[in-house]
Amino acid sequence: MSDLWTRWTQAIAEELPAAVELRHAVHADPRGSGEEEDTARLVAGALGAGDGTRVAKTGRAILLPGAPDGPAVALRAELDALPVLEGTGVPWASGNDLMHACGHDVHLAALVAVGRAAQRVGVPRPILALLQPREETSPPGALDVVESGVLAEHGVDTVIGAHVQPRIAHGVVSAVPGPVNASTDEFEVTMHGQGGHAGYPQLLRDPILALSQLVVSLQQIASRRIDPVFGAVCSIGRIQGGAAANVVPNSASAFGSLRLMRTKDRERALETLADIVHGTARAHGCTAELEISPCEPVLDNDPALAAGAQQWLRHAGFVVDEQFRSFGADDFAHYCGGGTRGLMLFVGLGDTAGVPSLHDERFLPRDQAVTQVAHALVAGYLAALDAPAP
Repeated sequence: MSDLWTRWTQAIAEELPAAVELRHAVHADPRGSGEEEDTARLVAGALGAGDGTRVAKTGRAILLPGAPDGPAVALRAELDALPVLEGTGVPWASGNDLMHACGHDVHLAALVAVGRAAQRVGVPRPILALLQPREETSPPGALDVVESGVLAEHGVDTVIGAHVQPRIAHGVVSAVPGPVNASTDEFEVTMHGQGGHAGYPQLLRDPILALSQLVVSLQQIASRRIDPVFGAVCSIGRIQGGAAANVVPNSASAFGSLRLMRTKDRERALETLADIVHGTARAHGCTAELEISPCEPVLDNDPALAAGAQQWLRHAGFVVDEQFRSFGADDFAHYCGGGTRGLMLFVGLGDTAGVPSLHDERFLPRDQAVTQVAHALVAGYLAALDAPAP
């Protein structure tokens, strides 16, 4: 396999200039979740293996030639951009009000470099290039891919992904067994009270006050209800209510997300969320409506795949991080169990252009990240060859 690594990565190096051009083209003309048809067509054309099968409405699953028949290994990259107005100032910046502020342009370019190189050198198991839409929104594209049956059709038992990560140092790749990304559930709370004149609070049941107390009380989920070794995150991202400084409204709303790193904590945490919402409402003489929208499960890396990838990454000269976990969520989690095993690798960027966060208007990985993500995908593929079938 060492010879395959050498030949494959040499071929990737030859594909790199075209892959970087593709990265710039995708970055300059991004598409939002559910509207990725143009991006899918462009990337499929660059792979040079036909249009493949349409999946999840705007995605593609493309079986690459150059391998013997048999069960395929899926390599996944995301198609969608975010509703972020770009602030990088590069000549190939986005020309619309969307931005690849999460590195999906890098992932797509890396997948194309890996796929084109694999067709040239030949690989022992087929590769299914999975151009997946709607990673950044719900309902998630990955779930649609799984339910479409396209993975089963090609005998896929392993799905590999690699994601750039500025919280990891440059030259380091994280390959961690077990849970690495949190489950996430979004929720909306509407607090109903009795509004009126702000100067007569004794006559009112203030939903703003109740909602303010709720935001603080919800932190008990993480601090008092879940084992701190594993943790939880409950965040409120938006509060809405009222129209004037001197008028207390009849109702107010809060929108947030709840994230857990263990599947077994999820049901308990959601029950606690409901208890706190309704208990806080009663304490303030209000009533509350709670709407929960389940999103992603815990992303649970297959231990055998992680161990195999670590060996190949060290062979390539990467430093391997065996500890990194994030309370971010990724719909890649839907590939990790229930017929397929998954491995998500995180490729370190360091502090990219002084911006330590994904989803920032200035987030812009260097072009060399395309090579690093490509090598991570190859490491994952080779781990799938070595690891026993699930």
